[in-house]
This record gives sequence, structure tokens and C-alpha cells, in this order.
Amino acid sequence: MAKKKTIRSIPQARTPMPEQAPEVRVHNFDEVACGYRLEDALNEAQRCLDCADQPCVRGCPVSINIPGFIMKIAANNFHGAYDTITDTNLLPSVCGRVCPQENQCEGVCTVGETLEPVAIGRLERFIGDMAIAQGWANIPYIERHRFKVGIVGSGPAGMACAADMAKAGCEVIVFEAFHEPGGVLKYGIPDFRLPNSVVDVEIEKLTRLGIKFECNTLVGRLFTIEQMLTEMGFHAVFVGTGAGYPTFMGIPGESLGGVLSANEWLTRCNLMRGRDFPNFDTPLQPGKRVAVIGAGNTAMDAMRVALRVGAEKVHCVYRRSAAEAPARAEEIHHAQQEGIDFQWLTAPLELIGDAANNVRAMRCIRMQLGEPDASGRRRPEAVPGSEFELETDMVVFAIGTNANPILGQTSGLKLDKRGYIATDENLATSIAGVYAGGDIVTGAATVIQAMGAGRRAARGMKAWLGLRDSDSVYQPASDDPASRLFGIDRRERNYARVRLAAL
Repeated sequence: MAKKKTIRSIPQARTPMPEQAPEVRVHNFDEVACGYRLEDALNEAQRCLDCADQPCVRGCPVSINIPGFIMKIAANNFHGAYDTITDTNLLPSVCGRVCPQENQCEGVCTVGETLEPVAIGRLERFIGDMAIAQGWANIPYIERHRFKVGIVGSGPAGMACAADMAKAGCEVIVFEAFHEPGGVLKYGIPDFRLPNSVVDVEIEKLTRLGIKFECNTLVGRLFTIEQMLTEMGFHAVFVGTGAGYPTFMGIPGESLGGVLSANEWLTRCNLMRGRDFPNFDTPLQPGKRVAVIGAGNTAMDAMRVALRVGAEKVHCVYRRSAAEAPARAEEIHHAQQEGIDFQWLTAPLELIGDAANNVRAMRCIRMQLGEPDASGRRRPEAVPGSEFELETDMVVFAIGTNANPILGQTSGLKLDKRGYIATDENLATSIAGVYAGGDIVTGAATVIQAMGAGRRAARGMKAWLGLRDSDSVYQPASDDPASRLFGIDRRERNYARVRLAAL
């Protein structure tokens, strides 16, 4: 019997991740973090205590059996580790790269109370990448039935929901507005953080489940949600369109040339391959002195892309301090290594144009932190007399996103006061048979949270369709004869959509 590990008996230091040198990586789009080698993964796996209470599992939005897969790595059972992860997460290579583990599973790791937490995300990526290299895929036997399910959006929420519904035997069609599936994984995250090749492999595994992807299809313009449920014959629909509508500040000069949103900038560079112009036809016109407003992960991506496409100087303009920045600490650290100039406690007041109506400078003011606001962070307050100009020929806004209004304008879906789709606890919307989840419901969140929402919506959809769900626990049958109708438990009652023809 193996001796129980203690905090004293495990490797004390967190196993470092090999990385490209900053002076090299700013000239390419190859991954910054190179991934664990076999010896790195085995060493880090020894740091897991296999806790009885498993706080890391509770910290994971999809409840991956984290100690289970790490113990299998330690035992050199790598395929077993992959099987354990993919019981609940179909995208280990993606989540291992971009999920904020420090705020989720690693943030509550028992080892982290004394030492640095176990590098759960790095181990998940190691197994996901090994699966890609070895061609592993868990494709279960699927018994097909008559139900047809439509998924609007091919991002993390849509893919997770599609996979669960396909495994339940449904015919699943995913509609994507862009020309390639993947959603924010493709258009919003640069290759140096998440290579498109990794996303493509994970999507290919979904097609093996029988899922069909229909790209260049903008639901709400080509057809409506209501038409999907009637004319197109879908029995249920999931909406996972994300929240990609950009936010601006409303300051003077936002209509000048050279001013754009981070979503537009990253989509042009990533999905539309503007970074490879003129080999691809996407016009990019990168600036030489770039100012990015905001300090979240999207802002870090926008700044680091600007460096790689030829910017001479890139500034981060953020009205709070580094301690309040919403970006992952790792992303800020990488940006600092690459030479980004951080203008902390700085707020834009106005964008100033030249004679050709292109931006030439940003007028800013220094800030100081006061009392906490509704978000719990200290409120930034202007320092009188501290105005100054920052020279720039390109300004990128990365201060958050809103719900795209198209579906709200073209369907009867009830929206909340912010314009996001309103749902109940099962993620059912105001239209019977239509479910929604991810950023279009909650606002901007993480990849794994969106996937968790997609899976939760799938459970609701299966119940709506009357499908037995092996992941759900059903109540025992009642002995009361009145609880059954024609031999069927009344709790399994459902609805039938009736179309009335005019006489």
C-alpha cells in the first residue's frame, strides 16, 4: 500500500513551464508556453495530495475529477488520465491553456495553503496535447432517435451543449456566423496563447459524434429562432452566441481613423489572418505607437498582437493599479517581459486627431484610488491638474463587451435589463424549447464557465425532450396511482407543439 503523501513529502517547488524567450517570441506567433515534458508532468503530479475533500473539483465549473486524472498521470496511465478528464471536459488542450485556474481549481488547492498550488492547468494541457499527438478520442456508442437540435454559436458553450446532445442520440446542427467554427477560441485568442490547430483538432472530434457545422450562417438574419422551431423542424434550440458587441467610452474622438475595438482588431489578426498580409487579403494597417485601453486578458492579447505585427511602442492605459487589473497575472507578466509600457492609474479623456482625421494623440489624466465601489475594487478618482498627452496613431478599446442585439431584435426571447437573454435555473428561455448559456446570459466569463453552462443547458434540454439522462439522478417511482398517467410518471410529462392551419 502506497504511503500517504503529506505536504512535507511532496516536491516543494511548482514545476516551471518552458517558455520562448521574450526577445524571440515578439517576432512570431508561436506559443509562448511550450508545455510540460514527460519528466515535468510526472514531477508535478507527485505534488497532488489526493485530498479526501477535493476542493479543486468543487472549484472547477464542470467538476473534472482532478485528483483522479493526476493520480493516473503519476502512475503513467496517460490514456486513463485522458478518459477521466473527458468524462466532463471535451477540450482539455484548450482549457489547460486559457482557463484562469488560479481563480478556480488551483485557487482552492490544499497544497496552495502552504506552497504554490499544484499546476492543474499545465497537467491538463499535457494530457490534452498527448491525446492530440496520439490521436486519442472518446467516441461512445450512440443510439440515434428522431430529435433534432439546433445550436446557435460554435464557441465553448455551444460546443459543450452540442457534444452532450449528440451523445444523447440527437441530430445536432451548429450554426456559426463566421466562416470557421470555434467562436471566441478562434477569433479572440491569438495563436501564441491558443493555436488554431489545437482548436481545429478538438472540433474535428465533435464531428466524429455526428455533429454538423453550418458556417457563414447568421441566425436572426437568414432565419429566426422561431423559424428553427417551426419551419426548420428543430425540437430544441440552444443559443450560445457569446457577448461580442464592443464597448466604447463615449469620449471625444472615438470616430477618428485608427480607433477600433479589441474584438475587431483580434478578429482581423487571428481568424481573418490579417497578421499574414499580403498573403491574406485582410487589410490591417497596424499602428507604430499603439495605445490599448483596458487591462483584461483581451487587452493583453491586443497589445501583444500589435507588437508582433510591427508596432514600435505599445502602451496599456488603465485607470486602476496593477493589483486591480482583471487579466491573469501570467498574461501581465508575459506582456511586461515583451516590453509593453503600462500606464497604470491613467484614464483617457479625449482622442486627438490630425488634419486627415486620424488619431495622433490621447489626452489622459492621472488617477488615484479612493473607496471601494460596487465591484469591490477601489474607485479611481482623478488627480486635479495631472492631464497629459500620449502620442499614438492607433487606439484599441478593450474595456468589455455587451450582448449582440440581433437575436433580441429578431425573436421573442425575453431579455434582462442589460440586454442579455433571460433564463431560469435550468437555462430555459421565455420560448418553450429554447435554452441559452454562456456569455450571452451571464456577460463575459471564462471558457470553462461557458462550457459548464452549455452542459447544464443540455441537461435541461434532455429533460424537455423526455430523454433519460444518465448524468442525472431520478426520484424513485411513486406508489400513488394518481401520480401516473397511462403508466407514465406525471413528472415526466412534456409538451407537444401544435400548428393550426387556417380554414
